Amino acid sequence: MTSHCEPLEITGNELVHILRTPRDQYTSAGCVVLDCRPFLDFSFTHICESRNVNWNSMLRRRSKSSVVALEWLIPDKALLGRLRTGEFSSVVVVDESSRSVAELKTESVAQMLLTALQNEVQTQICFLQGGFEAFSEAYPELCFSSGSSHFSTVEPEPAVTGRRTPAYDQDGPVELLPFLFLGSAIHSSRRETLAAAGITAVLNVSSTCPNFYEGEFEYLRLTVEDNLAADIKACFSTAIAFIDSVKQSGGRVLVHCQAGISRSATICLAYLMHTQRVRLDEAFDFVKQRRHVISPNLAFMGQLLQFETDVLCQG
Repeated sequence: MTSHCEPLEITGNELVHILRTPRDQYTSAGCVVLDCRPFLDFSFTHICESRNVNWNSMLRRRSKSSVVALEWLIPDKALLGRLRTGEFSSVVVVDESSRSVAELKTESVAQMLLTALQNEVQTQICFLQGGFEAFSEAYPELCFSSGSSHFSTVEPEPAVTGRRTPAYDQDGPVELLPFLFLGSAIHSSRRETLAAAGITAVLNVSSTCPNFYEGEFEYLRLTVEDNLAADIKACFSTAIAFIDSVKQSGGRVLVHCQAGISRSATICLAYLMHTQRVRLDEAFDFVKQRRHVISPNLAFMGQLLQFETDVLCQG
């Protein structure tokens, strides 16, 4: 099924009206907003409930002059299926600041997305005039900003005379995605911290750290040593499937190792690369911004680079 109509250009005010229309007034699932900005920009600030569309140089080289399929741009398979079955009443495409479709370059992500939607989706396709820049300036209350939404579990550090709590054990686990947290073994040992974050499952990437609350939380242990001989890439598919299962059940998962620096950070990077279809450097910057101490060992970084090729070359 295809949509032969040209995209409808809408103003920020018109998008506000669409977003504020109660769902029960639609015969479908309502509107979905697709944000074409880079993953890092999107992760810091975006229109509430919008979804990110990804593109990368590996796929760009592969596509050359061919039409880009929608599945290359929408990493979320569930969302892709809903788009193709016409579940939404309208799809709104947003880029950084373009004032009209006529301004878009052929190779821009927004233009590729509009073309793919027209080829594959039978629904009303809209383009937001002025992009995210204009909308966020006019309607900041309808935008998410990570700077004002950091997860925090502020609790007193144990007073131990003559000892200083290592940086990797301070504060609480960090929220990478609404259902995915990264932290240390100490974080996994604090019941109050887990409860405050709404954690329901724990992914323990170690051979020695205990599962502190068996029976209270869902656990998966991946036995990995933090050394140059360890094959952590062999665990990626199991880890990704576990995190996805927690997400689908409406839960939240904490990924940890001993310090939350190397092994668990590697697993989270692999998850982001696979599900968001982004390059390693983008995923690394994203996680580093939230947990400054991360530093996967050199062997793990090499395996992540191999995984990047596997993920980004999938058509």
